[in-house]
Amino acid sequence: MYAITGATGQLGRLVINALLKTVPADQIIAAVRSPEKAQDLADLGVVVRKADYSQSETLDAAFNGVDKVLLISSNELDKRQAQHHAVIDAAKRAGVKLLAYTSILHADTTPLGLGADHRATETALVESGLPVVVLRNGWYTENYAASIAPALAHNAFIGSVGEGRISSAARIDYAEAAAAALVLDGQAGKIYELAGDTCYSLAEFAAEIARQSGKTVDYVNLPESDFAQALMGAGLPEALSLMLADSDAGASKGGLFDDSHTLSKLIGRPTTDYKSVIADTLASL
Repeated sequence: MYAITGATGQLGRLVINALLKTVPADQIIAAVRSPEKAQDLADLGVVVRKADYSQSETLDAAFNGVDKVLLISSNELDKRQAQHHAVIDAAKRAGVKLLAYTSILHADTTPLGLGADHRATETALVESGLPVVVLRNGWYTENYAASIAPALAHNAFIGSVGEGRISSAARIDYAEAAAAALVLDGQAGKIYELAGDTCYSLAEFAAEIARQSGKTVDYVNLPESDFAQALMGAGLPEALSLMLADSDAGASKGGLFDDSHTLSKLIGRPTTDYKSVIADTLASL
């Protein structure tokens, strides 16, 4: 059986949908903090079990009889390391045959502050002795697409990436990669550097928004601190604003660039072009 943690999140749901193409629903466990939010998955025949990263007893129950676990990294930045350790320990107690983990692109060398928690988790995975496959995910194109609406409203797309190039991919691409790593044989010990086939600067991203929308959208590059303040001014929480600004600064140093095409090789198709994500986002506005 396969257990997907964080299964009601945006990535988790897509992983389950990808698995359902080849795996019977009753062999998939949606391990979620709030089972009541997973009724749609239960309706598909997926097994829903409570699994709170901060409650180890729920993890033990969730992993009972499980062969392979996908640990989708926690979004609680201040608790992430402890929560990841709890999942790893529970997986070890359950004797799982493979633990897959969604890390960050080039976790060992990334200039992004997010890398610290991922490096710590990767170290814990090695020390656990479990069979592990590490999925080092690059940026989701949707992360930048989320700023399209305000960019149209203000005729400006702001950031701190400078001339840095971003090899992002759509969330569905990373989901299919995770599903493939779980289903394919011989994955233990592998580390995948996953990123989009094409790259762009934020100036190019803004220009594409302008081209498709027919409106003026210029890229405005800000110092990291000013970008963080702008995000907070727009209503984002301080911790999230600081993280996003730091990530942009890291991208300016090449932290979100990769040209290995590992992701497209793993999923057996080209990654989703950023222009398509922009088109879909504009169509939804």
